[in-house]
Amino acid sequence: MEKDRGVVLATERYGSAEYWKYLAKDGAIQRRRDGSEGAPKGNSVIGVFKSVFLPQGYPESVSDDYLQYQFWDTVQAFSSSLSGTLATQASLKGVGVGNQEATVAAATVTWLLRDGTGMLGRILFAWQKGYASSNVEDVSITIKTTVSRVTNPFLLLTRLFADVLNDIAMFMEILAPYFPACFTLIVCSAGVFKSIVGVAGGATRAALTVHQARRDNMADISAKDGSQETLVNLAGLLVSLILIPLVTDNPILTLSLFFLFTILHLFANYKAVRSVVMETFNEARLSIVLHQYLSDKRILTPFEANQREPVFLEFRKIVPIRLGVRLQDVVQSPEELHLALKENNRPYLLGIQNGSVCVCLGPEATVQDEIKVMCQALWLRSMLSCPTSQQQSHWEMVHESHKLMDMVFSPFLKAAGWDIKRTLLDWDEWRVEWKTKSN
Repeated sequence: MEKDRGVVLATERYGSAEYWKYLAKDGAIQRRRDGSEGAPKGNSVIGVFKSVFLPQGYPESVSDDYLQYQFWDTVQAFSSSLSGTLATQASLKGVGVGNQEATVAAATVTWLLRDGTGMLGRILFAWQKGYASSNVEDVSITIKTTVSRVTNPFLLLTRLFADVLNDIAMFMEILAPYFPACFTLIVCSAGVFKSIVGVAGGATRAALTVHQARRDNMADISAKDGSQETLVNLAGLLVSLILIPLVTDNPILTLSLFFLFTILHLFANYKAVRSVVMETFNEARLSIVLHQYLSDKRILTPFEANQREPVFLEFRKIVPIRLGVRLQDVVQSPEELHLALKENNRPYLLGIQNGSVCVCLGPEATVQDEIKVMCQALWLRSMLSCPTSQQQSHWEMVHESHKLMDMVFSPFLKAAGWDIKRTLLDWDEWRVEWKTKSN
């Protein structure tokens, strides 16, 4: 029987989905699918679905956490779509749809004001938060600085913050018709909230696309994500056609369904952000890995570190770390400059000023230098938080951190699974060249 099939000359595969064999038989070459004589119809349907909604080369072309994240992202998008339907119905009712006394002009002005304030809010928020910076993943959240600049420590928190704000905006729109005197103010405020959601959501989506791309295929992943979102919105539209007649003139059912969809939306968002495994160091992940290594000489894998990374805000007081600052933020006298350069031929200066650990970076510093000095800054933060270390002067601790990192840093460069070619640390743009004894 095997002889009748011919001699296998070569095999080929398309990604990991299809395998084919080239057989020599009767002086000709035949091409056959490996494992079956023909493709079942079910496989062809699945193949079309994959080609339409999944990136080319899936799963090799994406990160390992892609499928789990996209599943929960789909669930949250579906529930958000249904909540949005309820909010849209309430907004239309508020502007006068179905009310004979309402005028088209008044409804149009209200709608334009809502959209206009949303556009202004989007511009101002993007400018204020600096989302145009290259540090996209850590456009994250420091809402602990009262939203002064959203660039520390967690992308995950940004995502949750954006979605909570979106739910609040939709809840405001649902309640707006019951306060006709303040209707325009409420929907305009909701529009501003949604504009913030759009900017924050876009930034985090871009960061996740960079993370998921394994073959520089960000455009393909982004396009397929758009197709998935369109499919989810279409499904939400079909369900909404059934839902709307049930909730019309029934505020109790409307609010009940809204809270149900909101709970599902927030739960799915939490599961989605928890499924992401970032292989690059940000401040939180580097701190977790460093302290684990200093305690037992074990380097955590990206999965272990991501699981320990907090998703919600921590309100405990910590020593601030300022990266890429001006020279005057590190040293304030020639004597301090001498102390900063003592036994230091590294392309960075480290100092403690006004209760903060400050790092001044030289123009020739590499990514490995950035990781190393951040490790020193994290160690100094832990020492400053320890009451027993107050007996040492700040410069003694800085010199001790140099010696410590010279001994323990090399394992970080060999850490399996971590991407040390780039970082997601919040560096400012100041770069300083200083004079040393040699020059």
